[in-house]
Parts: sequence; C-alpha cells; structure tokens
Amino acid sequence: MKKIFKFCFLFIISITLNTSCADYLDIVPDDVATLDNAFTNRASAEKFLFTCYSYLPVVGHPWVNPAMVGGDELWWNIDQTSFNSMNASQIALGYQNSNDPYLNFWDGRNNGTQMFIAIRDCNIFLENIHKPVDLENYERERWIAEVTFLKAYYHFYLMRLYGPIPIIRENLPVSASVDEVRVYRDPVDDVVDYIVELIDGVKDDLPDQIESTITDAGRITRPIALATKAEVLAWAASPLFNGNPDYLNFKDKRGVQLISTEKDIKKWERAVEAIKYAVEECEAAGHGFYEYIPPRQMSEETELKFKLRGAVTEKFNKEIVWPSTGDVSVLQLYAMPHLELGNLGNKGSELGATLKIAEQFYTKNGIPIDEDPEWNYQERYGTQVADGKHMFYIKTGETTANLNFDREPRFYATLGFDRGIFEGAGKTSEIDFYYLQARKSEIGGFRGSGEHIPTGYFLKKLVNAETVTGTATTTTYSAKRYSFPIIRMSGLYLLYAEALNEVKSVPDEDVYKWIDKVRNRAGLKGVVESWSKSTNPNKPKTQEGMREIIHQERLIELALEGQRFYDLRRWKKALEYFNEPVQGWDYRGETVDTYYTVTTYMNTRVFTMKDYLWPLKVSTLINNSNLVQNPGW
Repeated sequence: MKKIFKFCFLFIISITLNTSCADYLDIVPDDVATLDNAFTNRASAEKFLFTCYSYLPVVGHPWVNPAMVGGDELWWNIDQTSFNSMNASQIALGYQNSNDPYLNFWDGRNNGTQMFIAIRDCNIFLENIHKPVDLENYERERWIAEVTFLKAYYHFYLMRLYGPIPIIRENLPVSASVDEVRVYRDPVDDVVDYIVELIDGVKDDLPDQIESTITDAGRITRPIALATKAEVLAWAASPLFNGNPDYLNFKDKRGVQLISTEKDIKKWERAVEAIKYAVEECEAAGHGFYEYIPPRQMSEETELKFKLRGAVTEKFNKEIVWPSTGDVSVLQLYAMPHLELGNLGNKGSELGATLKIAEQFYTKNGIPIDEDPEWNYQERYGTQVADGKHMFYIKTGETTANLNFDREPRFYATLGFDRGIFEGAGKTSEIDFYYLQARKSEIGGFRGSGEHIPTGYFLKKLVNAETVTGTATTTTYSAKRYSFPIIRMSGLYLLYAEALNEVKSVPDEDVYKWIDKVRNRAGLKGVVESWSKSTNPNKPKTQEGMREIIHQERLIELALEGQRFYDLRRWKKALEYFNEPVQGWDYRGETVDTYYTVTTYMNTRVFTMKDYLWPLKVSTLINNSNLVQNPGW
C-alpha cells in the first residue's frame, strides 16, 4: 500500500519540479511521482535520484542566481524594461518585500527553487531506496550518500539567505498533529551542526571523481562534500553568524536565541580543520590550478590571460571542484561585446561590471591602486595613448582611461573595456585579436536606448574564449558551453588563508602560503614583498591588515562568479559596499572626453540591516504561527 507523506509546512500544497538539472537527467514526471512506482526497480529509482538533483539552483543565469545581478558587481542595461522586472534586478533596486518576496527559495515563488520541497523529496528517496531489488548495494550506498549531501546542501542554501531555518530531519506522516506540523526555526548553530553531521556521515561513500563527464556530469563527489562542509563552517565562524550583536533580540516565540551574539574563536578553529582536510583531499583527488596548453606560441602575457579565464570557462577542468551543469548561453550572450557589425543582432553587451569592480583590482605591482606610490591614483579617470609596451592589453595607438593601464593580469583576464584587447572569439593569433570599440556609434558602443553596454566594462571572464561571434557578413553566434563553477580551488585556498588568519593573533607563513599560492598563479609576488613597496608596508603583518588583504584578494580572484554577494554578507560588509552608487563611463559619449566621464547610473542602492537576512512571506507566517519573521521585515 502506498505510504503517504505530508510535508511539515501546510502552506506548501503543490510540487513543481525545477528543470535546472543537466540535459541528460531524466526526472520523475509530476503525474507519476508516487511511491507505488517510483522505487519498483533501479531505473525508476534513478529517476527519483535525478529529481533530487533537479532542485539545485541555477548559478549561471544572471536573473535567477541572486548572487549575480542581485549584488553590487553587475549592472544591466536599465533601458531594457524587461530586465528591470526580473526578480534579481528587483532585489538590486531595493524592492525586496515580505508580501511576495523576490527569488523566494522558502516557498518556491518568483524564480526561487522550492527548497523545502527539495528536502522533502530527498527524505522520500532516503526512506524508500531500500526497495529496488535490482539495485546493487555499492550503487545504493553511493545514491544514499549523494542525496544525503543534497539534503545538507539545501539546508545550507536556505541558511545563507534566511539564517535560522527549520531542520527537516524526516517527513511527517499524514497522521501528524497540528502542533507537530507547526515547526519552529532552529538556531543557526544547530543548523550548521546538522549539515556537518549529514556530510560527515556519507562523505566516505562518495567517489573521489566522476567516471564520465558525459554520463555523470554534476554528480556529487567526495571533494564536493568536503569543500562544501568547509564553506558551511566558514559561514558559521564569520561575523554575520558568529557573535553578531545586531541579533541580540532575534529569538523565537519560545525565547530561543536564533543567532549567537558572543564571538567564539573555536568556530574558526573548527573551520580551519575542515578547510585543511578539504584542501588535502581535493588535491589528492586530482584538483588543483587549471593548466592551459596554448594551441600555438604566444606571449607570456596572453597565455596567462587564457589561463586565468579558462579556470572559470574551461568545461570540467580540474580547478573546478563543483561544476554546475546549467546552461550558460544566456549569460554569455548578455556578457559578449559586439566585435563586428551585425555579429550579435540586437543582443549582447547588456550586462557590465560597475566602475568600482574595475577599481578593486591591483596594480601591476600586486597592491591596491590607492596604496601603490608608483601608480597615479588621483588621475585614474584621465586618459592616455597606449604605446607598444601595453600591446598585449590595449590596442597600440588608441586612447583609453588611465584606470586601464598598468593593472594586474586578472584585471585584463576578467574585464573588457574600450580599446582593450579581447582574446578568442574565433581568432587565435595575437596579432589578429579583436579590440573593443565601445563609444557611441562604434561597433561595441551605444546603438540605441535598448542596446548598449551599461557601464563600459564587459564581462570577459564569463565568455568562453571559444565562443564564436559572427562577422560583418553573418549573424552566426555560437556559445561554447562550460561548467559554471560553484566551488573552485583558488576560492578554497583563500578560504584557508582567511580562517588561519582568524585563529592567529599575528599572521605567519602559514597564512601567507595560501594567499601567495593564488597570487603567484596570477603573476603576482607574495603579499609581504608586494606591500613592502606600498604606502602601508606593515599591513600584512597585523591580523586586521591581513584580513583586509585576504578579503580583497577573494573579491578579485572570484570576481563575477557569484561569490562576492555571499562574502560581503557573511563579513558584514554589505552595508558599506551595497549602498555605493552605480557608476561607469558615459556610454552616450562619442568622443574621448565625453565617453570618459564618470557617470552615476543609480545614486544609492538600498541595502539596510534587514537585508542581511531575506524576508519570510507574510502568509507563511500566518499559516505557521510558530515561525518568526527576520529582523526588520
């Protein structure tokens, strides 16, 4: 007889499967997802397995991933009215609300994945996977481990957005009482412990690597589980959830404190241990920096740009610990600049990086632009003509902003800009690469109110070098698919440096080792040597100074990848960063002087204390009176 389960939230009454999973995944259709036939044999159980995977949020789509357009890194063509109504852009514009929240991952509305439904389906799977008789035990154990991890990750995803959430250990039967159904939110520390418990219980039943990128792409591995555990514990140790006095009065209706208000250094110590183990095991499983093999001889400068860009856009490369399998063609189209007349029709160049993102990258000396005495910070908005020594970055003889000269390699691998070199896009020779022409009436510039680059800085890092643009005589545009990174090794290395710095009163070689590892790959010298030539030479020698350096290093290394949105929140820096004006060059400018004018496209982006945690829908609180709203909403 079919056993019927009742989800613990009465306000969720329907199931809508999210189809963000990989193309090959065959999930259980809505009309046959019953326990009578979902676990009759291996084939049907596998479909339910992929159903559990199907709830993974789409990370490579700018309007669905809150960490892209919803943060402060990217700005869109505001003249495109359809973009302004997208859920992520509504959040960026300060319109988040509690009546019908945008990107609602709690209830599954407004492009938000139904996370509690996802957890419910994971529980159904775990409670029934013993039934198929034709399923080998080794495979059953792996599937159980995968779904247990997914259940843990869905809890983590909710925690990052909402803070304290109800822990759903198991589904409630239809006979559950009203009091059992009306659950409470659990303290963040308890949620963290539960997530870690789930991952620890199954990590050794997961493979170190997938067998095939064709049949197993996106499947959970042991490195993914360990790296995720490391991130969970880093969140638990960070200022948002570790000793946050702003949440002193954040308690449930029983008086239970939901977020700790006293800082506990042991949380960082616990994170250090987990990150160290994750790094060691990831490397043992073959993960490390992406290795680029040039198809032909090229300069060291150009090769390094391909290497840095490929670490993100080369499909399933070894640097990506957790690759997503969602489609990134839309993201690439919005990021792709017009390189020849007619090559993208009336699309492309609709997303850009804000001016402050261009300013956050280091100078060629590996230090911030306002701390390098050799770099003219006061004249950064002026212009100059590029000579031959900049030929690998800027078109010789062309004029561009001083801000674009003498910057670190990651600046040129991440951002495209007016008169900057744009590698790839169908061209393989350095002497024949495209260069960007972004002023009004030019190939890549303003063509009309609904068609223009919004800030002057293109998202080169998010465009695979093999994505082919059309020519002046064709409109062919072919986006090269890649696996958008959820977790990358360079991010894990920097997380290790961050955690080590927090447990040491004075930074030492252990701290420097991991950040320098990332810097060296980016063509920079170590922090101590680099800052010795800065206006603040002792900055790396104090915990506070090193913390600031590590934070900026993460913002640079992981720029445009959806990490900044979460980092600034867990560091409690979002109030400072998210309320800055949106600025860029004047895309309506036709001459050097008129184009290179700093223009403010939005004076203030409204982010207040309440925005650190997203709101629960008002009707959800009515349906379950034991839930409390997040502070400020």
